[in-house]
Amino acid sequence: METFKDMNISTLLGNAARTYGTRPAVSMGDEQRFTYSEMYERVVRIAGGLRNVLGLKVGDRVVLAMSNRPQYLEVLFAIWHAGLVAVPVNAKLHAREVAFIIDNCDASLCFVTEEHAEAIASLAGSGERPVKVVCVDGTDYSALFHAPITQTNVGRDDLAWLFYTSGTTGRPKGAMLSHLNLQLMAWSYLCDFDHVTDRDSLLHLGPQSHAAGLVSLSFVAKGANNVLPVSGGVDASEIALLINRYENLTFFAAPTMTRRLVDSPDIARCAVEHVRSIVGGGAPFFAADVKRVLEVFGPRFINAYGQGECPCTITGMPKHLYTPDVTDERLVSVGVARSGVDVRIVDAENREVACGDPGEIVVRSPIVMNGYWKQPHATADAVRDGWLHTGDMGTMDERGFVWLKDRAKDVVISGGSNIYPREVEDVLCSDPGVAEVAVVGEADAKWGEAVVAFVVARTGHSLTVESLDRLCLDNLARYKRPKRYVFLDTLPKNSTGKVLRTELREKLKVR
Repeated sequence: METFKDMNISTLLGNAARTYGTRPAVSMGDEQRFTYSEMYERVVRIAGGLRNVLGLKVGDRVVLAMSNRPQYLEVLFAIWHAGLVAVPVNAKLHAREVAFIIDNCDASLCFVTEEHAEAIASLAGSGERPVKVVCVDGTDYSALFHAPITQTNVGRDDLAWLFYTSGTTGRPKGAMLSHLNLQLMAWSYLCDFDHVTDRDSLLHLGPQSHAAGLVSLSFVAKGANNVLPVSGGVDASEIALLINRYENLTFFAAPTMTRRLVDSPDIARCAVEHVRSIVGGGAPFFAADVKRVLEVFGPRFINAYGQGECPCTITGMPKHLYTPDVTDERLVSVGVARSGVDVRIVDAENREVACGDPGEIVVRSPIVMNGYWKQPHATADAVRDGWLHTGDMGTMDERGFVWLKDRAKDVVISGGSNIYPREVEDVLCSDPGVAEVAVVGEADAKWGEAVVAFVVARTGHSLTVESLDRLCLDNLARYKRPKRYVFLDTLPKNSTGKVLRTELREKLKVR
């Protein structure tokens, strides 16, 4: 296969070091850690250690089971510089879940942070192949710094990023993204959403192991600063201080994060004009969520839709479309197809449906994964005739705007009619006393399935079945309203913040 040095995604950092060498690359809180020149020098030495000290070979898989750290980006780029494959893992996973991924991808090395080191090290070698574990907070990491090596030549389709899906219904699958996939994803953000410059900053609120962290590629390409909160999480008072400290600040946030921020008095008092963009994703935003973000931060919200198989890059609702007269319906749209992406809505027979009719969202793009790791049958099921079948239900209007309905498996079929949990949840979330809600179907002898709503009340608010039922009757067809309400303190979620509807269904079985 012909190889091209410039296809290595690590080229983005090398170019940034030459162009923006003195600009800050990574900061922790308000403290600068590395400039671009400094980070590049560290990366080429770590890459030398990976190849010449540890003896890793081109194409070997390296797991990153790390919490957000200043070292995360340099480890990631060192892996690519050395011609290796990055396997990002959410640090919130149980050590046994991490061990499964290490074993499944035949990893040669696992980077960890101090709080996970002992648990992961005890399990990492339990498979058939020995796996070295390096803690980035320890001396074994310092020992990796070696004589620098030149960037490894790679082919455009060579594997760069092996991302394991969250596995809410079973074992996670490894989505294979190439160097070309990542290059195109990085430029797509700059083309469709923001003109990032070396005066911008990306605030990492979500895990660097996921899409929100992967978009740092776009910011590295333009010499922007990557800022990590000292708390490692979404502490509204700290975020307010960082907003005051950094201008042209962008951050990615799931709905649970934005709710925490918009309700904070510290955020209400901070310099929101310093925020360039808030990119929403990870879970659907309800109209009430978007309204609150716009009220507090102004027209700085971008609603992005993607998944691990086509990261960050299926559709997007840019900031300028959130005009003062935007309708509630348009508020919750995930926008239009991104540059270089084709989107269709199809029925069960793979036929394109009429405008406004629901169906499965399918995607065709050079950013779509090359398949699932060691799972040819799952790959063939997901990618058919060049189209990725997302498993998400949605609609599209005549202008190409897309609305997410639900995962196909979550649709409730009652009396022969399809009921999309999202539309019921959107109505219930319009009650100011509702913090969170999730709707599932329950077996029903008469109707096949009945709608059940699990509701979490906001602190200081009391909710009644009668008031919620009246709200649904005033806004929904009668057959769509929940037949039962279950009040909970919290909704069960996985490590990425997605609601575990399977657990909610199990709760119904034991009642």
